[in-house]
Amino acid sequence: MLSDVMEDYLKAIYTLQLEHGPPVSTSDIAEYLGKTPPTVTSMVGKLEDRGLLDREKYKGVELTDEGETVALEVLRHHRLLEAYLTEHLDYSWSEVHDEADALEHHISEEFERRVAAALGEPEVDPHGDPIPSADLTPPDSSDTSALTDHGVGDRLVVSRVSDRDPAELEYLSEAGVTPGTTIEITDIAPFGMVTVRVVDNDREQSLPESVARTIRVRPPDEPCDNEEVSPA
Repeated sequence: MLSDVMEDYLKAIYTLQLEHGPPVSTSDIAEYLGKTPPTVTSMVGKLEDRGLLDREKYKGVELTDEGETVALEVLRHHRLLEAYLTEHLDYSWSEVHDEADALEHHISEEFERRVAAALGEPEVDPHGDPIPSADLTPPDSSDTSALTDHGVGDRLVVSRVSDRDPAELEYLSEAGVTPGTTIEITDIAPFGMVTVRVVDNDREQSLPESVARTIRVRPPDEPCDNEEVSPA
């Protein structure tokens, strides 16, 4: 049996591998989880001993196949719970992350199956994050890029937003920048603000670069199941 904390580490490493590629440094893990480097080093050693990750001195860590499977299962629980909380319990999309974090380690496979069936086997959560399939096949997110990778005049569809900061989610919801929204970049300021026009309401919104960096987008002419997803 793995502890909740071990599962949290595996999920974090999986997420960081997707964002930056392996290997993942212990300093990046520490920053992501809000832990001290010595604490991370100790936990990494325990996970390595269990065969859940490989560690290369001075470079970082990478999940083994077994470690990735555990991370995908926790992610599937987390994202199904976020979807269920918004669709059936009237949570807003800015409230569900912490609730799902607390519950994801403690639901049975039967409960997971029933939640997925009740939701109609969703492919994405309320924030546009892909939900791993029941057989834990890694979701493909290669068709998206960060908003900050684009320039003025680019028209894009929002695919995903980060679920980690409730204040950011509330801001994006009020701004109308949600999964499925078509936006156009109208200005990029030298001091780190990205201004976009929300095509549906023709309103301009200025986004701090730190927020824009967490928004994943795709070209508007590519089909995507996320377009009908909207926050509660």
